[in-house]
Amino acid sequence: MALTLKPSSACAFDQISLGEIMLRLDPGEGRIRTARNFTAWEGGGEYNTSRGLRKCFGLKTAVCTALVDNEIGHLIEDFIMQGGVHTDFIRWRGDDGIGRTVRNGLNFTERGFGIRGAVGNPDRGNTAASQLKPGDMDWEHIFGDLGVRWFHTGGIFAALSASTAALTVEAVKAANQHGTIVSYDLNYRPSLWKSIGGLTKAQEVNREIARYVDVMIGNEEDFTASLGFGVAGVDHNISAIETAAFKAMIETAVKDFPNFKVAATTLRRVITATRNDWAAILWHAGAFYESRQYPALEILDRVGGGDSFASGLQFGFMEFNDPQQAVEYGAAHGALASTTPGDTSMATRREVEKQISGGGARVVR
Repeated sequence: MALTLKPSSACAFDQISLGEIMLRLDPGEGRIRTARNFTAWEGGGEYNTSRGLRKCFGLKTAVCTALVDNEIGHLIEDFIMQGGVHTDFIRWRGDDGIGRTVRNGLNFTERGFGIRGAVGNPDRGNTAASQLKPGDMDWEHIFGDLGVRWFHTGGIFAALSASTAALTVEAVKAANQHGTIVSYDLNYRPSLWKSIGGLTKAQEVNREIARYVDVMIGNEEDFTASLGFGVAGVDHNISAIETAAFKAMIETAVKDFPNFKVAATTLRRVITATRNDWAAILWHAGAFYESRQYPALEILDRVGGGDSFASGLQFGFMEFNDPQQAVEYGAAHGALASTTPGDTSMATRREVEKQISGGGARVVR
């Protein structure tokens, strides 16, 4: 067995995530600075995995987060409910009428095209999720009474504030105590850490969390900045050199963190904003597993592709408990998510499995 997973029959939820969910405002083919209309979606690096597992793969999932009890908060809640993710663990905060003390996060995101890269412009200061703190979630009830097979969170949520970092540590410790698999997506964002201690603080927080992680997800930049491994400036492109660099880095990281059972990353070579070479690699028990490659993958919206990789990987382990299956499901799901708008996956399990088996893009009738 690759991972020691609780049986689904003993758990109320297959997977639960901890993170912030923002209202994404998308100008479509246009630009934020000149837009007159936006399409609204929901999105959040940690939550996106729960939605993918529910909508694409049919697993029972929930999200731990906080929202303000106003019209925007309930719009986000409605998106979550449409995605089939349970809302049992949303903490609702009172609206002060102006957003002076607490608010919901917004994320303006343009997709990019050709030589113009995608742009994210988050507006998340003082949000309800960033104010979450230890004691706000009843982990004993969630992991002990209800039971959860897999818990997922990440470096974006941990970077929102000192209290979210502390809550993340509290959560991964509790999950460990109850035998729940813990995955963590490093997702290093310099802008989030800049005002709260920068690189030094990022490594201090992430190295503490890493001690309780079973499945660590991140590219070379993530491992270098968040954990202090690897070589700064190495791009995670699909080439023998970059793949070898990732392998060497992981072999070093697992010596410092012997609790890591799996480490994984996507491999992406950016040709243009709308064409990427795409694949993935996974380490488990001293061996490396590589997915099939998706050369010159045509991208409609790249945001959320890595989250869909993470959810496909989680499904591969929960369904088959097999590292090769996990990296294949992750890579295929991430690739498909990049072909649709919004942060979250619109793929089906059948479409994912068609890609794994080498299926093409012929019309389906």
